[in-house]
Amino acid sequence: MKKLICLFALSGLLFACNAPESQEMEAATATQPEESPVTYQPIDTDEALMATALMAAPEASREGAKVIGYNIAGEFVTFKEGTNEFICLADNPNQEGFNAACYHRSLEPFMARGRELRAEGKNANEIFDIREKEVKAGQLDMGETGATLHIYYGPEAQYDPATGEVDQAQYRYVVYMPFATAASTGLPERPVEPHHPWIMNPGTHRAHIMITPLTEGE
Repeated sequence: MKKLICLFALSGLLFACNAPESQEMEAATATQPEESPVTYQPIDTDEALMATALMAAPEASREGAKVIGYNIAGEFVTFKEGTNEFICLADNPNQEGFNAACYHRSLEPFMARGRELRAEGKNANEIFDIREKEVKAGQLDMGETGATLHIYYGPEAQYDPATGEVDQAQYRYVVYMPFATAASTGLPERPVEPHHPWIMNPGTHRAHIMITPLTEGE
């Protein structure tokens, strides 16, 4: 009988000791705030265009990157001067979806020539042929071999003002290797599997390595 009484007493003591701890854990869980869902807003101001363009740059380089592109009024402007090696091109607000880019400064002559030819009404094939001829003639600089273009793109022109992140946007990287081929790089001319690197436009001025990372959840 004495052992039974001692057992009940010990059980009560253990329950009494554990109860406050359990109550504290439940209280702590109950008071933790739930994460609020992101409320995306339209990219409809020059500030939003600049903020989302900078998302194309590596995070450590965003502060010093230059930002150019079409503003809400439809004018091609410099949103922000830069101090490092990156130039960011903002999304064109007059086109569907979202597409911003950030590239190494040495690529600017090549990129600027493309914008100039598009403004003249040239199509993609014409622009390719004209720049190919100009690069081969030494009239157009393709920049440093291995210079990279970072692309940030998605189907919706909606963003989170708190972070600059664009709804459903993802990244793609282009590493320019003028006149490189599959033989000179060892890369295939088509991706072996989804998201594997490959060389596009091999043997031309616009030869480049394509890299499309996995997105979250893939």
